[in-house]
Amino acid sequence: MTSRERMAVAMRGGTPDRVPVMCQLALGHYFLQAGDDAVAIWHDTTAFADALVALAARYRFDGILVNLPGRDPGWRSLVADLRDDGDQRLVVWLDGSITRGPRDDNPYVCLPDGAPKPLPAFAAIDPEKLYYVEPHDLSGVSTLLSFPPWRGDTVTQVRSRCPHLSVHAEVFSPFSQLVELVGVTEAMLALRRDAGKVIACLEALAPATASLMNRSAISGADAVLISSAYAGGGFISPRDYRRFVLPAEASVISTFKAAQPDVPVYTHTCGLLGDRLELLEETGTGGIDTLDPPPIGDVDLADAKRRVGERLFLKGNVDPVNTVLRGTPEQCREDARRRLDMAMAGGGYILSTACSVPPHAPPENILALASAAEEYGRY
Repeated sequence: MTSRERMAVAMRGGTPDRVPVMCQLALGHYFLQAGDDAVAIWHDTTAFADALVALAARYRFDGILVNLPGRDPGWRSLVADLRDDGDQRLVVWLDGSITRGPRDDNPYVCLPDGAPKPLPAFAAIDPEKLYYVEPHDLSGVSTLLSFPPWRGDTVTQVRSRCPHLSVHAEVFSPFSQLVELVGVTEAMLALRRDAGKVIACLEALAPATASLMNRSAISGADAVLISSAYAGGGFISPRDYRRFVLPAEASVISTFKAAQPDVPVYTHTCGLLGDRLELLEETGTGGIDTLDPPPIGDVDLADAKRRVGERLFLKGNVDPVNTVLRGTPEQCREDARRRLDMAMAGGGYILSTACSVPPHAPPENILALASAAEEYGRY
């Protein structure tokens, strides 16, 4: 069974030959481990595709998550200067703005004077002018009015180079887009101060989100991940999840399923999820990603398996910080074995770290997950 076939069976709740392994890596981990300049990996479609393919092979992953969009192939013509500034790389653009790139973390865009690029106030947002918010555009957080033709190029490149692997595309949920657009504080205050406008914004963002998912599938994605990082218990209550997040995500998923009924959809939500697993299921998603364990979250994997595992596939639950970053290879293998014991029975489980693999996680610790799956994860 190929990795692509193995993942396809697991995402449909079945039992492949063994449990597949697929982790999301922090962008900083690619910068440190992929052997290319961080500026190129962040800004260039082919350089990022190279990094995705190289580290998937290194860690024996069964799938690849494409979590940066395709880039403008002419981006280098917009660069005025490229230089070092201490432990950061600076890209100075022709318009005077600056991208500061830590060597182990996501770059961020500043104004010419070095001040952070300001976010708009929620009061200034017009729902009728919203289409899609891209948090990782080359100019920072950007409100798009349409998708550029190169948006799916990374998926296309990875798909063509890795026919044996499962290739997944990431989109941001309407709620995540709104939070990224105005900032966490503004967004959370808006839930109380102007709930009607929040709902109008989420409804406005939903159609393009579904359209982007469809474009990703057409570009070659085997599955689509909806990133809904701000929908956990550390940010909002189950009541607010039901009121704001659930309707928008349900709309996105139902629209996408109408266009691509055979392409799995799953949802990435961080932190405290123990009180809302069934609410995630109500969105129509096919799987849940992260399932953060204590102390970074509150999900007991065996409990999640009992509650929703017969209907949704589950991915994650290995602690990325206390196990994969700070542990030893043997501790990673043993922790992975425990996750397999809790969730592999009956199929529908993908072994993974709960959230992203940290930038400085030792490669041998990550590789231990594949080793554990190959030894202990066979059906």
